[in-house]
Amino acid sequence: MPDKVYTRRGDDGTTQLLFAGKDRVAKSSARVNAYGEADEAVAALGLARAEATDDVAELILRLQRELFVLNAELATSAADASRLQPGVSLVTQEMVDALEQDIDRLNELFEQPKDFVVPGNTRVGAAIDYAARVVRRAERAIDALARTEEVRTEARAYVNRLADLVWVLARYAEQSERQPRPRTG
Repeated sequence: MPDKVYTRRGDDGTTQLLFAGKDRVAKSSARVNAYGEADEAVAALGLARAEATDDVAELILRLQRELFVLNAELATSAADASRLQPGVSLVTQEMVDALEQDIDRLNELFEQPKDFVVPGNTRVGAAIDYAARVVRRAERAIDALARTEEVRTEARAYVNRLADLVWVLARYAEQSERQPRPRTG
């Protein structure tokens, strides 16, 4: 580990992608924005995990670790994509499928809301709802990147399913705390 946290190399508004050697890109590029938004989702999920019960916290930790896989893929240019490893630095279809299975499993454990959800009924529900919105923002940033550069279908599907799962997880967490939701808001 380096002795200092700062390198001064980014003072000019550039950063280095994974496997990029000495090549640098603008910190304001669509690619850096996409993995930056996904990284913020990791932090938002961490806030939610700090409030969560064991089963919810365990799932959130897995999702945080999987977001590191997504971030590695997003932080790599198409020219260097062959260096990525499935499940380690490259999102796989199995990861997407696992999210769908989690959604289906959790959906069986609570009644779906029949109206708009007003976040804030419980601390953990509010924290997870916030994380869901951050994930959706990351999804929009990834979509913007995909309009100018190559983004694999699995990565796009992963973040879409993740946002769905995190929303469902908030409903499950609120239900498990047995807090009735307000009917209007």
